[in-house]
Amino acid sequence: MESRVLSGATTLPRLSRPARLSSTCLPAVKLSGAVNGSGGNLIWGRQLRPAIVLLESSSPLASNIPVTKREILRPSLASASSPAESSDSSGDGKVAPVGFFDKYPALLTGFFFFMWYFLNVIFNILNKKIYNYFPYPYFVSVIHLAVGVVYCLVSWGVGLPKRAPMDSNQLKLLIPVAVCHALGHVTSNVSFAAVAVSFTHTIKALEPFFNAAASQFILGQQIPLTLWLSLAPVVLGVSMASLTELSFNWLGFISAMISNISFTYRSIYSKKAMTDMDSTNLYAYISIIALFVCIPPAIIIEGPQLLKSGFSDAIAKVGLTKFITDLFWVGMFYHLYNQLATNTLERVAPLTHAVGNVLKRVFVIGFSIIVFGNRISTQTGIGTCIAIAGVAIYSYIKAKMEEEKRQMKAA
Repeated sequence: MESRVLSGATTLPRLSRPARLSSTCLPAVKLSGAVNGSGGNLIWGRQLRPAIVLLESSSPLASNIPVTKREILRPSLASASSPAESSDSSGDGKVAPVGFFDKYPALLTGFFFFMWYFLNVIFNILNKKIYNYFPYPYFVSVIHLAVGVVYCLVSWGVGLPKRAPMDSNQLKLLIPVAVCHALGHVTSNVSFAAVAVSFTHTIKALEPFFNAAASQFILGQQIPLTLWLSLAPVVLGVSMASLTELSFNWLGFISAMISNISFTYRSIYSKKAMTDMDSTNLYAYISIIALFVCIPPAIIIEGPQLLKSGFSDAIAKVGLTKFITDLFWVGMFYHLYNQLATNTLERVAPLTHAVGNVLKRVFVIGFSIIVFGNRISTQTGIGTCIAIAGVAIYSYIKAKMEEEKRQMKAA
């Protein structure tokens, strides 16, 4: 503790000034945590506070040195994690005011969920409207990714966020993830163009089944029987909906199934590609690689038809201005809803994450039926409800299992 000299206390002996120590006598400096080039650790979008460098108090030499001589590097105000720390660093003794969303964090989380659902619904509706007059899903998929890549490049240009460096090892890990992302994205759009949006999302409800199968038979993870049984309603519901779906065709069905498989493998490769890069930069790099993967098939499969009549027919139907603005906005909504989904899911627990994903699918299916006036049979409606209920049960059981594992590790 720092010693203080009291006025008037003449009976106290005068403290002798300690001798100056040479640099060779100082104990070793201990650095806790690895610090990257930006001044802090980056783990999936969250910047941790910079490490504190101080002399070890257990050292005999350190105990003889006055506190005023010790070097303590405090975090900057920008990286302070609480108002109290900010006031301590500034030295004015005042507590920083607490913001509205800091006081009510549930409202902020609710706002994130609302924006995620809103952007997702708008994307699906606008995407389907484009396919009604411009049925070229490979080219539209390229536009989705291209607009997102431009958005990321502009964000990097202004430093929001700061671009994370990329090396050859990280690139090798991200390429399989990006290829699966590109394949899943393109096949989803092929399905959206071929059948009703509600039917595609019903087929994509089978994605948990493919994830469980991949975990069991590819990764070697043991899946409990209860989890497998919860998937039975999903398979049953999708089968019922497919048999009587008025817009059913094999191209839309098979494309949605390929999308499920692609996104399953994307999840597998993503686990192998875990790095300290934040999620915003990670998604930007994946989008860039996926864009280069999607361009060749679009040119080969749809290029000749686009040059012959595709562009001219679309412009004749809606006009050049609307055609360009529709393509721009559908790409922007695609990127923003994916980014909002990442930001939202990082804020909540696994169970809330699971419920949010199920409700999102319900919202998209419901709004697409209302907006496009798609006629569905009674059996299709019942099958869709059974499939969504099965996904909800599966998500709940899996989230509870993950929470129990997390608590066991914490204990």
